[in-house]
Amino acid sequence: MRAQNVGMPETLFEKIWNAHRVAERADGRELIYIDRHVLHELHAPHAFETLQKQQRPVRRPDLTFSAQDHTVSTQPGRTDDTNPSGAPFIKAMREGSRRNGIKVFDLGDPDQGISHVVAPELGMVLPGATHGVPDSHASTVGGLGALAFGVGTTELGHILATQVIAMKRPKSMLIRLEGKLAPHVTAKDVALRIISEIGVSGARGHVVEYAGSATRAMPMEQRMTLCNLNIEMGGRSGFVAPDDGTFQWIAGRPFAPQGAMWDRALAHWKTLKTDDGAKFDRELVLDCSDLEPQITWGTDPGQVLGISGRVPDPSGAADGSKRAAMESALGYMGLEPGMMLVGLPVHRVFIGSCTNARLPDLQAAADVVRGRKVAPGVVAMVVPGSSRVKREAEAAGLDRVFRDAGFSWGESGCSMCAGGNGDRGEPGERIVSTTNRNFENRQGPKVRTHLVSPATAAATAIAGRIADVRQLGQVLGQV
Repeated sequence: MRAQNVGMPETLFEKIWNAHRVAERADGRELIYIDRHVLHELHAPHAFETLQKQQRPVRRPDLTFSAQDHTVSTQPGRTDDTNPSGAPFIKAMREGSRRNGIKVFDLGDPDQGISHVVAPELGMVLPGATHGVPDSHASTVGGLGALAFGVGTTELGHILATQVIAMKRPKSMLIRLEGKLAPHVTAKDVALRIISEIGVSGARGHVVEYAGSATRAMPMEQRMTLCNLNIEMGGRSGFVAPDDGTFQWIAGRPFAPQGAMWDRALAHWKTLKTDDGAKFDRELVLDCSDLEPQITWGTDPGQVLGISGRVPDPSGAADGSKRAAMESALGYMGLEPGMMLVGLPVHRVFIGSCTNARLPDLQAAADVVRGRKVAPGVVAMVVPGSSRVKREAEAAGLDRVFRDAGFSWGESGCSMCAGGNGDRGEPGERIVSTTNRNFENRQGPKVRTHLVSPATAAATAIAGRIADVRQLGQVLGQV
């Protein structure tokens, strides 16, 4: 067992890690207890099959949940077979969950949705807890102060059988975000700016704690967006230390503690903070005061510019490999150095995914769309992150705002994030998307994806061209 630095100041990451450490293995990896985990149908069936062959049960079905999200159709009236390629996954997930006594948030369930959206909104994820999901964007729930890890299928099988994960202790990183965000600048813009600053491997091997005045001012949903993109800079996990806003957000949710248990939990959660004088392996400070809405120009989430900027010139790259990557990205995206992205015609706009499909995301987009129409020729979609988000949005009349403007309004699911449910663009199309990855062919073969915030996506759908949401009225001749 690793020796404790008794009396020494600790980071919050160290506190959570140490509190969940069960043992240290001979290979240097540590066994970390996982409090709860949420499965999805794309990977869980393989893990279920492995356990069945080994004749091993799921150790804690009461702490394990299943969500149907990646391959489910988002069309109204959907069934298992609406997306034929997803049907085997959905059915295998249902059967594996039933066989192991696991609660499944299935099609038709009022709480079905994307695992990273469902888990927080039901109170499954709590401050200081550990969380495992067979999905790289597991750290989304770090917005509530949890330590969450994306795991592969083999790791998932290990967690299901033992309730622990074997990992080498990650390094720690502090990203302090200071200043007040300007109107229409969101956590999505901040996260894209960070990735631009440090690159797609800038946090590799680290657990990132986000702090600073700009972070503290973010509502819970924006903190989740910030942590969602942590993996796109290589981070092993990312979180925001919980505060009173966190506790108020969690209170009363179905799986959160109640009564005396709540009081005990709250007393513990209030201790969850990094000690003064604690040391991080790496620190970064970013002043967000002058930040403008961001947009990706290339084929990874680190190829980013401010919406008023121009596409960079590869000739100015620091080295040959970076220059080659930029030239390749420009070729794939059909762009030239020095171009402005604003004004570039688009074919599709997608608002959804675990990054930006919570109620405040849809409200921000609806505020831009209200009373306007999607530009002719543009296919515009809104897909809520969960069935609960969909109901709440409909109760607030947001679905009508989008439909009246010409958007389609879907059932909840991952949809066009990776296109696993058949929602994809056509070759050569340019798409503005609120998702988290713009890799080549991510949203369909030869599709060109630009990542943005919900407000920028909404403005682009209305303009029919990539738009600066701050200037939309001028673009439409309304001012």
